[in-house]
Amino acid sequence: MYKILYYVNQFFGQIGGEDKAGIEPEFHQKSIGPAMGFGVQVKGQAEVIGTLICGDNYFNENREAALEYIMNVIKEQKPDMVVAGPAFNAGRYGMACAGVTVAVQEQLGLPVLTGMYEENPGVDACKTKVYVVKTGNSAAAMKDALPVMGKLALKLLKGEEIGKPAEEGYLPQGRRLTVIADERGSKRAVDMLVARLYDKPFETELPMPVFDRVTPAAAIKDLSKATIALVTTGGIVPHGNPDRIQSASAQKWGKYDVSKIDELKGDYYTIHGGYDPVYANEKPDRVAPLDLLKEYEKEGVIGKVFEYFYTTTGTGTAVGNSIKFGTEIGKELKEAGVDGVILTST
Repeated sequence: MYKILYYVNQFFGQIGGEDKAGIEPEFHQKSIGPAMGFGVQVKGQAEVIGTLICGDNYFNENREAALEYIMNVIKEQKPDMVVAGPAFNAGRYGMACAGVTVAVQEQLGLPVLTGMYEENPGVDACKTKVYVVKTGNSAAAMKDALPVMGKLALKLLKGEEIGKPAEEGYLPQGRRLTVIADERGSKRAVDMLVARLYDKPFETELPMPVFDRVTPAAAIKDLSKATIALVTTGGIVPHGNPDRIQSASAQKWGKYDVSKIDELKGDYYTIHGGYDPVYANEKPDRVAPLDLLKEYEKEGVIGKVFEYFYTTTGTGTAVGNSIKFGTEIGKELKEAGVDGVILTST
């Protein structure tokens, strides 16, 4: 009977929601949340011997401390495998699952497995090193994800050959493997071309990424009469971070009145993870140039700086949340009659 240790966040660990995202890691010698459903999928061949739980914010803000605790528990429990998630499209949870599985595989050499939605930022952090089962966008897809994860987990435990991503249900890892085909490449290519010309179904052997295409807005006709807003994903916030915007995998954005100040220095700082904050904290306008915009306003280069400044963090933030933030902020700016936006990052 194979032994599996399971990792989940505070929500799936049944501790709490966003208000508990800062909890330190803890271990329970029982199956909790999705670990119970996963146990059903591997019943008779493997068992879940315990559940590791850690708050999403705590892991991403205290990665070394969290991993030290998690690795010590794994060494004590001696499982045959570690499974994390599935994280679906939850960005911070996905980054934590990626961090745990990569660390366990690299440092302990144990087989690992996780599951995520393809746009979760955690995918790029681990897909080339560990198997990531493709899931739906939300926890509503749990019933579909766990059977696939259970089946793949047993194959990994038994050392069986893992098939192609489409066959096994995991996300492509960018690997090139040598396979024996029934027909040479040139014939397969011509067959696909003919099928496409005749609108018949075919499956490419080299899927290409699909990128969003955004039509550029029309140019501002007269900057001297335009209202310009400042938006950043550089994590510049008022001291104390009043809206508690996350330093990574942001779940929210903030909006602050800058109508009575000429620069951000002194009142603002960065909470963005992943880059050296020294120069940003010394002069926040280096990330979000309110000072220059105010100078342009005084000089008549632009008509007016919009009275509100918008901010969030971009590191690890899910594509879905990024679209949501952009839509919400854009709606406000359009309704306020803003003509243009300066959007900065790190």
